[in-house]
Amino acid sequence: MGPHPAVAAIRLAVRRVLHDVLTHHCTQDRHQPPLVLVACSGGADSMALASALAFEAPKLGVRAGGVTIDHGLQEGSDLRAAEVALRLRALRLDPVEVVSVTVGREGGPEAAARDARYAALDATAERYGASAVLLGHTRDDQAETVLLGLARGSGTRSLSGMAATSGRGGRYRRPFLDVDRQTARKACLIQALPVWDDPHNSDPAYTRSRLRHEGLPALEKALGKGVVEALARTAQLSRDDADALDAWAADAEGTVLDETGTLDVAALFALPPAVRRRVLRRAVIGAGAPAGSLFARHIEEVDRLITAWRGQGAINLPGRVGVRRQGGRLVIRQG
Repeated sequence: MGPHPAVAAIRLAVRRVLHDVLTHHCTQDRHQPPLVLVACSGGADSMALASALAFEAPKLGVRAGGVTIDHGLQEGSDLRAAEVALRLRALRLDPVEVVSVTVGREGGPEAAARDARYAALDATAERYGASAVLLGHTRDDQAETVLLGLARGSGTRSLSGMAATSGRGGRYRRPFLDVDRQTARKACLIQALPVWDDPHNSDPAYTRSRLRHEGLPALEKALGKGVVEALARTAQLSRDDADALDAWAADAEGTVLDETGTLDVAALFALPPAVRRRVLRRAVIGAGAPAGSLFARHIEEVDRLITAWRGQGAINLPGRVGVRRQGGRLVIRQG
């Protein structure tokens, strides 16, 4: 008799990703098996992911390890991280590492914790030479991300949610974007895997927590079941559109940017608004504005220097980046 459907679903999702890692790894180094790390908080999603990786990796000749991040935001977080590491070692993952980080304040607590986490994961992957880092984001997480983007009034890229593959060289992989949260939790229950429920996930002080426990249930009550699946489909459709527009903007950038790094206002004005705003976003990020702190309203203000010019002064953006119109050019400088 085969495994429970929930267990089979998570293993299949991981197997597909490992096959893809192997395909790309073989073109680089045929002698050393690739190392894949799982980022594990100890919650149901990441424990289900860790167990699936531990099961599938040996069959495919992939080395499998794990990393857990201690954000230091709760009393006893170091003990929790050490316990998660023990669970990962019990699954025969190797190497397993606990990384402690200091969470700043820029962008709010959720964004600051995310920035610190990804910086630590990047550093760990580099240190071990990992081919990929698996993240346990589920279809439910994707739906929440789409709604958060919608609430911020963000553009198509934000509505496209999380990519299945992201990061430098496609480092980050999200096998569970087509798997619902309940399936992951059920897989842990079937396999008797202990899980830790982060109290932050139910703390109404956090926007995502309120959305998870109040917003999405209210939408499902009003609109019926299937809201999560519909939002996940919206993410994929939006991603396809955003990818096409981003490619257009990358090509258009060469027609509006001069050798001094300023942008031609007339050439920008001639572009379709969706393309022009992408060119502007690329330019301000290139000047030093952090992408995670740059919202649609910032780009709209810069866009008005082109479409509604009335002699207004410079626009100040995150990262100490300033944008001003000087004659027929846009000048973007940090500091």
